Amino acid sequence: MSDPIGLARGLTNYGDRDFALYLRRSFAKSMGYSQALLTKPVIGIANTASGFNNCHRLVPELVDAVTRGVLAAGALPIAFPTISLGEVFLNPTSLMFRNLMAIDTEEMIRAQPMDAVVLIGGCDKTVPAQLMGAASANVPAIQLVTGPLMTGPWRGERLGACTDCRRFWARFRAGEVSRQQIAEIEGSLATTAGTCAVMGTASTMAAIAEALGMMLPGTAAIPAVHADRLRAAEATGAAAVALARHKLTPDRILTAEAIDNALRVLLAIGGSTNAILHLTAIGGRVGVDVPLDKLNALSAATPVLVDLKPTGPHYMEDLFAAGGIGAVLRELKPLLHLDCLTVTGESLGERLAQSEGAFVDRAVVHSLAEPVQPQGGLVALFGSLAPRGAILKRSAADTRLFERQGRAVVFSSLEDLAARIDDPALEVTPDDFLMLQNAGPTSPSAMPEAGYLPIPAKLARAGVKDMVRISDARMSGTAYGTVVLHVSPDAASGGPLGKARSGDLIRLSVKERRIDLLVDAAELARRPAPAPFAPARGYARLHREQILQADHGCDFAFLRPAPPAG
Repeated sequence: MSDPIGLARGLTNYGDRDFALYLRRSFAKSMGYSQALLTKPVIGIANTASGFNNCHRLVPELVDAVTRGVLAAGALPIAFPTISLGEVFLNPTSLMFRNLMAIDTEEMIRAQPMDAVVLIGGCDKTVPAQLMGAASANVPAIQLVTGPLMTGPWRGERLGACTDCRRFWARFRAGEVSRQQIAEIEGSLATTAGTCAVMGTASTMAAIAEALGMMLPGTAAIPAVHADRLRAAEATGAAAVALARHKLTPDRILTAEAIDNALRVLLAIGGSTNAILHLTAIGGRVGVDVPLDKLNALSAATPVLVDLKPTGPHYMEDLFAAGGIGAVLRELKPLLHLDCLTVTGESLGERLAQSEGAFVDRAVVHSLAEPVQPQGGLVALFGSLAPRGAILKRSAADTRLFERQGRAVVFSSLEDLAARIDDPALEVTPDDFLMLQNAGPTSPSAMPEAGYLPIPAKLARAGVKDMVRISDARMSGTAYGTVVLHVSPDAASGGPLGKARSGDLIRLSVKERRIDLLVDAAELARRPAPAPFAPARGYARLHREQILQADHGCDFAFLRPAPPAG
């Protein structure tokens, strides 16, 4: 007996399968579907449009285009909603709700009758949430991203959120930009639909989805408002029908080798530090560990090839015109596992062979022989301050700060940071290390993008552009600076970071991959750990009870096939 397809899948249980199918079809007919359509395979379309998610403003157009592709390929498209995560509209932070969206995505894929699913996402945490959910549901799935926004002009410059927003805000804090100018810039940073126009988390995750083989080739970098984005959506709909017919499930695509390929691409594009968390979480859903020492091994042998903001001068529209992620993958071919399967049914090597000789703009995508930087954009640090690791985006940092010892200036919380960072009486020099505690995954703030601590106002006005900054928080992929992030275990769970005090000496050595708190162990033992955060109810309680540390991707323990010890 063949497996059921379409509306006959996963019937509601009334104790009578024939009645369940009869009832389901009768209700489906109330929506105007013909009998002929109701016998076809069903392709679900995850619709993440939301008035609280500017990056997804054009998702309805993408749903329409996917629908065309599905119908033309002979299947029935049915769109369904899931929650949507608009990066700057969520409190305390979008990462807290990534796992909730992953649960929503997984359960709606599993609970509703579909032979394959198209995942439409774009804003930072939506793509990893969808990939995590799809990996756990293990129904044939394909990713479609909303695409980056186009840059806009301001007084002779191109602007494209959000590296430019941070750059000008820093200048505003330093007194170099007037209040009128910052108001003009506010209206010029994001003038079209789409995700940030730089290699932030959204663009990084789009690149990673293509590198993993979960997205059609050549579709990661297409601008949101470009007609090719709609053509890509239509093609994605048709590809989903083929996935359903061949029963090509995510577990055959999301392998350890595919995740290695994605790590290589992450390093080569100078991608977001957030992607380490997300790849680790995606890998954890399919039983693949992504240890931070592997990141260091791959980073040592993977140069930065893409010259985009925040580490270079270009934008995502330039990468699209330069050859896209396909150009990066072709350049990385000697370092990749080319036998990995992709959603097209072909291996990565077969896919890349079809585009050999395509145009590449070497000002944007450098060759392996002449890279932007000789080593990968990210590096993991270990030591007495971060026994389970921390992350530094060295491609966006000041190399002059890589080997040094400094005095800690400690902020015990985000509230403490806001209250004191611009206090003229703050005891701080450019050689000090700014440190933020209690902003990790088990804290009340749930690991926000607060690791990019602002330069104290009195130093900014004196011309200081960068300082070593350390925290258990995250940093936007659009940000830059010498920022040590994801310190694990975090302060709120009793990690060494929570016992540091202002005046303690910290030693940073990127060369040795170390970050150390130079305080006697006996003295640390005498210092009290912070009281644990214990929400009374609801999702916050679930989050606090189940959240894993950064080195395990901040997933929920119960969502992994085998929760890690500790």
